[in-house]
Amino acid sequence: MLIPQEALPHFENMIYLPMVLTILAKDQQTFETGIFKLQAPYIKLTNHAINAVQTEMKESSDYLRQNKMKLLRGDMGDMFTTYIFLYHGREEQRRYLNVRLKNRTEELLELYLNSGPH
Repeated sequence: MLIPQEALPHFENMIYLPMVLTILAKDQQTFETGIFKLQAPYIKLTNHAINAVQTEMKESSDYLRQNKMKLLRGDMGDMFTTYIFLYHGREEQRRYLNVRLKNRTEELLELYLNSGPH
C-alpha cells in the first residue's frame, strides 16, 4: 500500500516547518535583544511568520493524526537524512539530501517572511 499522494505535502510540512519555526524563533530573539533602531517591524514580521507556520503545522499534524499516519526521523548522515513515513501499519523510508533540506527550508522561510503583514 503506497502512501496517498495527498498525504505527501503534510508529511513534508512536518519535516520542513519545524526547521523554519526554529529559525524564526532564533531570529526573533535576535531582534528582541539586538541593537536595532526600530525593533518593532522585525518582531511583527517574525511573529506573523511564526503564527502562519504554526497554523500550517497544526493542519498537517491534524491530517496525519486523523489518517493514522506518523513521521519519524531516522538516520542522519553527512549527506542524507532518512525519514520514515508510517501509514496503516506500513512504513516507507525516504532519504533527503541534507543540502536539499537546507535549501527548501530557506525557500519556505523566504515565503513565510514575504507573506507577512503589509
